[in-house]
Amino acid sequence: MKDRIQSVDIFRGATIVLMILVNTPGTWSNVFPPLLHAKWHGYTPTDLVFPFFLFIVGTSIVFAYQYKQTNSGTYKKISIRALKLIGLGLFLGAFTISFPFFKEFANIRFPGVLQRIGLVFFFASLLFLNFKWKTLIGITVGFLVGYWLLMTLIPVNGIESTLDRAPNNLANWLDVQIFGSHNYKTDYDPEGFLSTIPSIASSLLGIFTGLILLSKQKKKATILFGLGGALLLIGHLWDLIFPINKALWTSSFVMVTAGWANIILALIYYLTDIKKIKFGSIFRYAGANAIVVYFLSSFISKIMGQIRIGDTSLHGWLFQNIYVQDFMSMETSSLLYGLSVVAFYCLLAYVLYKRKIFIKV
Repeated sequence: MKDRIQSVDIFRGATIVLMILVNTPGTWSNVFPPLLHAKWHGYTPTDLVFPFFLFIVGTSIVFAYQYKQTNSGTYKKISIRALKLIGLGLFLGAFTISFPFFKEFANIRFPGVLQRIGLVFFFASLLFLNFKWKTLIGITVGFLVGYWLLMTLIPVNGIESTLDRAPNNLANWLDVQIFGSHNYKTDYDPEGFLSTIPSIASSLLGIFTGLILLSKQKKKATILFGLGGALLLIGHLWDLIFPINKALWTSSFVMVTAGWANIILALIYYLTDIKKIKFGSIFRYAGANAIVVYFLSSFISKIMGQIRIGDTSLHGWLFQNIYVQDFMSMETSSLLYGLSVVAFYCLLAYVLYKRKIFIKV
């Protein structure tokens, strides 16, 4: 685009920065509650981060593919990008620093964050290229209502399905049946098979926001605020019968997170694209190489967790010897460690941006 929508770049980068922050505390034993996921039902600020990224993936699809031809070349590029994302995710799940540098096959996690991003990008892109916005609304509603009915009406092994973390939870049961030992947890995966359906809806809702931003509508910020408020209301009402839950990626969770995404994006859009207030440059730098920055943060964090120094890891040694101080609480020390990690990757993103290095995945 000739005139980039600054707010989208800032939102994308801020989401990546937050993903790194919540993934790399000094110690998981001492974390401020807002920086932890909800234990099951409900949501915290941390639970907003991943759906925000899938939402902005949808918004970015509009910018990238609005004028693309629906031909084999376009489909090939979409497929290759999706496979790269899935491949990077599988690599992260399998890699270990000890020879032969990969876990035993039975211990490799198949689902994951990058795998879900790849799948959501693939299906959301195909849907956007092949259907008009009115049809996409119907598909989104179908995904969300269909998932709700599947999760609440289909019994598991003759037992009424539950939304609790239990063997007769349909999504959890399918994860065990399909992935076996390749799940994040023994009984389910937060990026599991069935919950991928509503996660696509998260991206489709981002597509509608992208269409609004590129339209000739006046008062776009007001429209996005209103849309966000409506989605929040619907999501919290739906929560009464289909609880908000990130691990299950429930339909109410999709609506609430998309509601907050629209409200926050509308605010950033109003400040940057309408009022022309300059801020958030560091987030734009991070957003320019979003997947690369996220992958490197996850990969290096994994390596630091596996390198041993005495009876602890390199990660643990750095935290204990630099960040743990008598005058600070452990939660503060843990947060400062995470902020230091974020600062490092923001600096890396800045260097890449200034040198015009943009690594496309």
